[in-house]
Amino acid sequence: MKFSYKFSNLLGTVYRKGDLLFTPDGNSVISTVGNRISIFDLKKSTTLPVESRFNYNALDLSPNGCALIAINEEGEAHMISLISQTIVHKYRFKRKVRAVKFSPDGKHFAVCKENNVFVFRAPGPFSGEYNAFVMERVFHGAYDETTCLDWSADSRILAVGSKDMATKLYPLDKWANFRICSLGSHTDGIVGCFFEEESYDITTLSRNGQTCIWECTIDPKDLVPIDKVPPPKKKKKSSSDSEEDDIDASKTLERTEEEMTAALGEVNLDDETETKKINKMFYKRISKIYLADEVRKENREAVLTAAAYHKKTKILVTGYSTGAFFIHEMPEVNMIHSLSISDQKITSISLNSTGDWIALGCGGLGQLLVWEWQSETYVMKQQGHANNMSCVSYSMDGQLIATGGEDGKVKLWNVNSGFCFVTFSEHSNAVNAITFSGNKKFVVSASLDGTVRAYDVIRYRNFRTFTSTRPMQFSCVAIDSSGEFVAAGGQDVFEIYLWSVKTGRLLEILAGHEGPVSGLAFSPIITSTMMVSVSWDKTLRIWDAIEKGSAHETIDLPADGICVAFKPDGQDVAIATLDGNISVFNVKTSLQVTTIEGRNDLGSGRSDTDLITAKKTLQAKSFTSLCYSADGECLLGGGQSKNVCIYNVRESLLLKKFEITQNRSLDAVDDFINRRKLTEFGNLALVEERDEREGGNVAVRLPGVRKGDMASRVFKPEVRIFSLQFSPTGQQWAAATTEGLMIYSLHSGLVFDPWDLQIGTTPAAVREAIAEEDFSNALTMSIKLNEANLIQEVIESVPLRDIELIISNLGEQYVQRLLIIIASCLDSSRHLEFYLCWIQHILTLHGPKISGQKNMPALLALEKNLVRKYDQISKICDYNKYTLQYVSTLGEIFSKKLKDESKMELESDEEDDKEDIESDDNVEVS
Repeated sequence: MKFSYKFSNLLGTVYRKGDLLFTPDGNSVISTVGNRISIFDLKKSTTLPVESRFNYNALDLSPNGCALIAINEEGEAHMISLISQTIVHKYRFKRKVRAVKFSPDGKHFAVCKENNVFVFRAPGPFSGEYNAFVMERVFHGAYDETTCLDWSADSRILAVGSKDMATKLYPLDKWANFRICSLGSHTDGIVGCFFEEESYDITTLSRNGQTCIWECTIDPKDLVPIDKVPPPKKKKKSSSDSEEDDIDASKTLERTEEEMTAALGEVNLDDETETKKINKMFYKRISKIYLADEVRKENREAVLTAAAYHKKTKILVTGYSTGAFFIHEMPEVNMIHSLSISDQKITSISLNSTGDWIALGCGGLGQLLVWEWQSETYVMKQQGHANNMSCVSYSMDGQLIATGGEDGKVKLWNVNSGFCFVTFSEHSNAVNAITFSGNKKFVVSASLDGTVRAYDVIRYRNFRTFTSTRPMQFSCVAIDSSGEFVAAGGQDVFEIYLWSVKTGRLLEILAGHEGPVSGLAFSPIITSTMMVSVSWDKTLRIWDAIEKGSAHETIDLPADGICVAFKPDGQDVAIATLDGNISVFNVKTSLQVTTIEGRNDLGSGRSDTDLITAKKTLQAKSFTSLCYSADGECLLGGGQSKNVCIYNVRESLLLKKFEITQNRSLDAVDDFINRRKLTEFGNLALVEERDEREGGNVAVRLPGVRKGDMASRVFKPEVRIFSLQFSPTGQQWAAATTEGLMIYSLHSGLVFDPWDLQIGTTPAAVREAIAEEDFSNALTMSIKLNEANLIQEVIESVPLRDIELIISNLGEQYVQRLLIIIASCLDSSRHLEFYLCWIQHILTLHGPKISGQKNMPALLALEKNLVRKYDQISKICDYNKYTLQYVSTLGEIFSKKLKDESKMELESDEEDDKEDIESDDNVEVS
């Protein structure tokens, strides 16, 4: 088995905090998800393979859409290339950055830090600069922290708003008729400032909803470079003046305002044209509106938190702390639309290039919406779990993932698109366990509210609710391989309950455990009804409740059992215990197969508020989630740390360790506390830090609280791995972590992993065999080299008539590897019928040999890709079918209309003929 798993996507977290951006084409949204960046379009979500040491909070995209600037909470800026999806430059601002903005011409970008504004040259063909962070100008005019900025359409002037209730305008170059000016009239901090499209008119918005519209006295074309202003004329001094004045002539003369005005009156803008008097630049406030009045009727403490303006359509969107947003048409400030989308504040707003779509982000709920305001419909609506994601489960074909959270919700995610397509909210308390049925038709969840619920994946409804005879909290759940029975273990009552899925009746109550039941698992063998359970009473119990009732076999464990996992062949079972070890037992003989000592592999991590060292903390670490790989050879484990470990079960050996995050915005990531926080009075992290106007948020958690509390407190969450699950196809695995649902996929092209290699087996020899039409030998050698591209090249070189003959001569050991390669090729290739012929002949000729458990991952991967292709083609066929029906119906309507028109014309012609005949008869009679 290969271990070249790489991070591929992040699900379950669509938005945390920070800026939202639309791509230049207006079809995709760029969102910050913690210390990573995700891109959402209408079909798929992807997460960039870029990771920061802290959460990102400021973003901006270059006008050509190639370069992205992302700045984290600690002021570290990353210049990211969206073409190669890598970080190409880094820069440290060493302080928090509030906003960053590219100029419209793409030559510069400005950054707001503290009360300063820094202007850098942007790399690329426009500026001719290769280094990303070459500082050009610095402006120090603000008296408080700068909060927002905007460029004029010609990239000459920069408007910067700050908490000092003023908006200041700075020139990028020196202009004769422009001075740095400050626009006031606000009574709270500035949230947004926006230039108009082809003028210097500006709109400013403050936190209390005040909106001021300013009109500029000059147009952009009227700005005069300072080098075009002639120097002032020197006065001729008389002899008496020269005797009285004692002035050093070597000193530079300063221009007075009168002299500058006189010089401006003589500026010749165009050579050999008449002189033209140039006016100076001034601003006049033409209106002042209070936009927050409508919101404050319901909530007097509502404030404006985000704003966006589309310059072409003159549409202003404002978001408030109540979760409502308003759309106004400027400059008349006519309200077009209003909507409340959440109870939490709107933290970011963005408009696409056409102004039709509005992206709204709510950091409190992790909610991301794209709203089309003209049709009043949702283009995209995604929301992760409001609290930690506690459990995860794959469907049998690996296409769907079900997650349960501490917010009591169950969500279903599509692995290929990365979107959540249904949410079940029937539970009233945290969901502790979740699992898919073997036939992928329903999913079962167990909750602390005392119920076990079954959800129909096809009709999206809760069709069964299983309850116990007395109130209790369920901590684990399992479904047998046939999908007929559901079992759940109690956390406060130490019993296991068994129900029938068809009738919903309680069949059996299994008693015997003397502590909370922490793990349950049914045997994956279809013919077997065996079930195992582990508990805090240091025992593993093997049940056959369907046939033998409460009779069971007990195996003593060295420590409290935490979780249990069955091997895919149903022979062994792995148990994680509180002492940090993993024990493997044979369920038939009840003998211990092996023990893995994995506590030191988990790695330590010291929290900011810990009073003991990381080495001492490591003694309390243990695995909380286990999962076998698809072939059963390896074991995946994770727990109270940032590391996921893969072990070889037979050798009890650590094969690879994955570090899921480097985010220092989370707690317990580092092994040592920052020495800057340690003072003579103790650790500064233990001191509460209250923020102004934020509801009294504090940075220290309540005593004894580990999962978060319902009080208005904010603290750094501790990095943890709550649940792990291997995909049945063996191509990826998922981890429910503090960051969200992280997907790691297998990249076979990155690792050279030959099999049964010989001296003469080379790519050149394979291509030579293809040229000689020795396809059987070429296919065998390419499979030995185990390079996917080479195997695909050989497969597509084989004529259709020779496929059956080549497969019949293929050895059994080559069939599994060939199936995996064909499954991956089927996902990306257009030659669908050609590969279906290969699959048909392989299953026809080698079907009985590959039906075992060893080849199950390859068969599941094949099924997954075939189902996906079927869905894609069925959508295309349905679209073509309905389009043809529409065209044919339209043709019938037009033909009927033409017939009616021709019939009416004939009737009118006949009437005209009759009238002519009658008139002729009348003439003859007369």
